Amino acid sequence: MLLLQEEAQELLETLPEEKTLSVADLIVNGGTGSMIIIGILFVLLFVALYIYFERTFAIKAASKIDKNFMNQIRDHVSSGKLEAAKILCAQTDSPVARLTEKGISRIGKPLDDINKAIENAGTLEVYKLERNVSILATVAGAAPMIGFLGTVIGMILAFHQMASSGGQAEMGSLASGIYTAMTTTVAGLVVGIIAYIGYNHLVVRTDKVVHQMEANAVEFLDLLNEPA
Repeated sequence: MLLLQEEAQELLETLPEEKTLSVADLIVNGGTGSMIIIGILFVLLFVALYIYFERTFAIKAASKIDKNFMNQIRDHVSSGKLEAAKILCAQTDSPVARLTEKGISRIGKPLDDINKAIENAGTLEVYKLERNVSILATVAGAAPMIGFLGTVIGMILAFHQMASSGGQAEMGSLASGIYTAMTTTVAGLVVGIIAYIGYNHLVVRTDKVVHQMEANAVEFLDLLNEPA
């Protein structure tokens, strides 16, 4: 019995020790180049998250408008209280209110001029909504390429090490260098996916606000076309 226990203990001692991976170890063991690439990707991730949340709150605020807003505008315009309509627009901080105010200020001019003024104001509002959103698209495309660049650099260094040792480099050391280099690609893909999802979500939210602006602009022009 004692002999069996000793043999079992020797067998356990001869088994290869299982290696565990941690994100910190992968980053630190990747060398200076890998750490620089990972640092750049972290900066891009921070920028992407900041832009996403900042634009999300801005678009959410722009989409809020009182459902009775256009009814009140209709009542003021129909009764000739243009100043009251302008005051109501000024008190409502939204793209729809600013477009309506622009149209009210042009009342008395040809409808084509009013429509053109509203379109110009709408273009400016869309530009405000889409501010910095293109940076998310850039991050979504650039982050995976930056990560892949780090991997290529790591692979070059690993094979250079093998070539310098005359082909006698330990496979364990070589494999360790390769999987460490691959971490930059993983990091780049993660940052790129997050930025890509955030960009598309903001585009959808912005389109909803634009459609809301267009619908209210059409409603306002229909109001002006109504017979007195």
